Amino acid sequence: MTAIVAAVLFGLALIFELAGFSLSVITATVLVTAGLLCVALHLAGVGSSVHVRSYRRRR
Repeated sequence: MTAIVAAVLFGLALIFELAGFSLSVITATVLVTAGLLCVALHLAGVGSSVHVRSYRRRR
């Protein structure tokens, strides 16, 4: 999930940079930094929806 958010943030940063557009606080640099944070969280395993549970039967 955080990887998708990072991709969206990187896309917005690219559009902001190409258009030369920026809001008062939100610039292309802020969006790139937020995207890198999301990638780091994704690589750390935060936000992953896969939970592996191992149930073993004893005989």
